[in-house]
Amino acid sequence: MGKVSGDLQQKFHITLRKILRWLKPGINVKRWLLLMLVGLFCLVSFLTLQINIRNEQSVTSLPFAFSNTPLLRVVLIVVGLLLTSYGFYRFYRSLMRPFIKPGTTLLDTLSSYQKKEKGPRIVTVGGGNGLATLLRGLKQHSHNLTAVVTVADDGGSSGQLRQSLGILPPGDIRNCLTALSSDEELLTQVFQYRFGEKAGVNGHSLGNLLISALTDITGSFEEAVAESGRVLAIKGRVLPSTLHDVNLVAEVESREKQEIINVAGESQIPQTGGKIRRLWIEPSNPLPYPPAVQAILAANLIIIGPGSLYTSILPNLLVPGVVEAINSSKALKFFICNVANEHGETDGYRCIDHIRVIEEHLSDIHFDVIVCNNNFEPRLPKGVEWVLPDAQLEEQYSIYYASLVDKEFPWRHDYQKLAEVVVDLLEERTGPLNKS
Repeated sequence: MGKVSGDLQQKFHITLRKILRWLKPGINVKRWLLLMLVGLFCLVSFLTLQINIRNEQSVTSLPFAFSNTPLLRVVLIVVGLLLTSYGFYRFYRSLMRPFIKPGTTLLDTLSSYQKKEKGPRIVTVGGGNGLATLLRGLKQHSHNLTAVVTVADDGGSSGQLRQSLGILPPGDIRNCLTALSSDEELLTQVFQYRFGEKAGVNGHSLGNLLISALTDITGSFEEAVAESGRVLAIKGRVLPSTLHDVNLVAEVESREKQEIINVAGESQIPQTGGKIRRLWIEPSNPLPYPPAVQAILAANLIIIGPGSLYTSILPNLLVPGVVEAINSSKALKFFICNVANEHGETDGYRCIDHIRVIEEHLSDIHFDVIVCNNNFEPRLPKGVEWVLPDAQLEEQYSIYYASLVDKEFPWRHDYQKLAEVVVDLLEERTGPLNKS
């Protein structure tokens, strides 16, 4: 009995300390709480006078005595409602101030947040800068985003950490986490910061090091990714397509030696300089990550691309169970074609070539809409080519053309234009999915 009493006292003290923290100086809420209390006192006084009228009493039971007149009751209810309403408004505004963006109102902020909370469940599949660009735009329309990301990267910082620490490559996942961050200013820049070679950490990015450290601390790569997402306050999820250590292998037709060779390693494939004939992963039967499969099955929309065709998109789709989940899902399936070709992978490819490559590797996949860029006016850097459409593509598939290029980096998508096109196409086919 004494132990129970002691636990209750401890809980009471903890609760009391939490309440008293609201009285801490400098948080700009005490005055509005006091104003609400004064307003509530006036309302209680009004109710007391009304009760006294029914009981035919002329003096209230308040600490002071006065005449119970109609004017007094009107004053009490008007003043009480005004003070309570205004105090509550200012108190709530003080609480919301850190979350209100400059130039917007509290109502706009609340409305936008609720709309995104009820937004469509969208799953994106890919990796690299293309997927991060898409996520950066989609987060303005929905919080229910899931990025399924490849873990076949073996180059750069990710490859070094993968080899030395035995963890899955964090690079593409890091890019998606920063793209989904609620604040892409200082914190995101810190997460993306890459040390120079003289720093003694082999040019690693801080985000990669953080994910690696969290993997060691938590003992779980997926938990490390989740914790990194909490640090960046992301809206949505970033999930690996598999937790197995997989490697890419490509059958490449060498242009110099005119022979077929097998090239192992995601970073080595584009360096070969030949035409990629076939791609596979080793081992060939890794288990898909269950939360990724669940997200695909529950989605309203599944988006494949944009991104490197052979080294970002296909590695996810080659994981057994991923395409089966995509086909089983009732969601719409969009394919977003790249704006420009990638040297070493898709030189000379047109829109239809991207689709045919996926169909050759995965014959049973089907897309409801293919989104292609039709703005070829900006000048591209030397050696970079536009991904052009053709009539044959239009005859076989449902195509949507739009100007999607980024003015500053025309070989990439403009994230706002791309996201708006995707959301418009989704609502055109399903109607708004975020009705209240």
